[in-house]
Amino acid sequence: MNLTFDHPSLKGSIQVPGDKSISHRSIMFGAIASGTTTVEGFLLGEDCLSTIDCFRNLGVEIRLDHEKVTITSKGIAHWKEPSRVLDTGNSGTTTRLMLGLLAGTNFHSVMAGDDSIAKRPMKRIVEPLRRMGADIRGREDGRFTPLAINGTQLKAINYSLPVASAQVKSAILLAALQATGTTAIEEPVATRDHTEIMLRQFGAEINRNGSTIEIAGGQELAARHVKVPGDISSAAFMIGAALVTRGSEITLENVGINPTRTGILDVISEMGADFEILETETEGERVADLVIRSSELTGIEIGGELIPRLIDEIPVIALIATQCQGTTVIKDAEELRVKETDRITAVVDELTKMGADIRATEDGMVIKGPTQLNGAAMTTYGDHRLGMMAAVASLAAEGPVTIDEPDCIAVSYPGFMDHLNSLVR
Repeated sequence: MNLTFDHPSLKGSIQVPGDKSISHRSIMFGAIASGTTTVEGFLLGEDCLSTIDCFRNLGVEIRLDHEKVTITSKGIAHWKEPSRVLDTGNSGTTTRLMLGLLAGTNFHSVMAGDDSIAKRPMKRIVEPLRRMGADIRGREDGRFTPLAINGTQLKAINYSLPVASAQVKSAILLAALQATGTTAIEEPVATRDHTEIMLRQFGAEINRNGSTIEIAGGQELAARHVKVPGDISSAAFMIGAALVTRGSEITLENVGINPTRTGILDVISEMGADFEILETETEGERVADLVIRSSELTGIEIGGELIPRLIDEIPVIALIATQCQGTTVIKDAEELRVKETDRITAVVDELTKMGADIRATEDGMVIKGPTQLNGAAMTTYGDHRLGMMAAVASLAAEGPVTIDEPDCIAVSYPGFMDHLNSLVR
């Protein structure tokens, strides 16, 4: 894909696609619950479609009508043993959360995904599930997919997460629903709580005391209606687009602003961005319209407890930092090295091609700005976040930008380029 923009500005309003994390969980909870669950605003991205495919192969009836999904289930006890390998595609969320669900079933199943999933660490999920009594086997003793799960009766555990991970926490919570006793999970830093919110929405009792979450096993969930807000991780790239193009003002409608996900807003606020949060009344997840205006920005230091709240947005934050006055330091983000690709190395390599003053560190990167970006041939490594970063960078570049494998963007943001082009003036 070739992109050339001649000093554009961005104007107008768009609604970004549904939140990926919530879309995944809406299918999972609809499959666990008894009755018919309806989902509005579902993300039609490849990762979320992989989740639907897996549950269909477990015998759950799922109907898809554009962004509306209907899930009819009699509950987890009525799932069927799959006749083939459950293909999770490129989705780490599907793979990891389903481990928690499948561990407590009464049948055998096997999960595998694409080449990227085959390289991503699974032991962090497998170990606590084994402590609960799960029988999980796989490559390198369960470190990597494919993973074979022999469902068994699980027991509750007390578990302290060694790393802050919403996926590990969620997998244990989902397994705990099927376990005997009360499971307690202590997390070192608060992470995304979409699973906890949805558990309550579907009728489960779950308690938090400080950094510890407790949930009793044997609870049954009831079907309900789920409204999925726009994904702030997708909105972040449009936020970045407005901030790096002069004379821009855009409105992003119906964006989820769950406090565990709004690190990007904290970062741009500290950088000096001009924006507004117009919150609306909703049930469950918090939602707002975001108004973003191009701004003169200053480099900052980003690290510590903020990192889990913006881990997926770091590629676009790095891009924004190239246009800031001064130095931006991103640290404590070593988790980026085990994403769809090693995002620290990839972000640094790709922005360096464009002339950015950026260097990698063991757990992050250092960016000095402002720097004039130049056209370049950008590589996505099949990573949707890097594809969107490259497209946004083209707005600030002198000369054409080419992007290999642009189709990878559809993993999380189908129609991204259409939305971006609709805002260009």
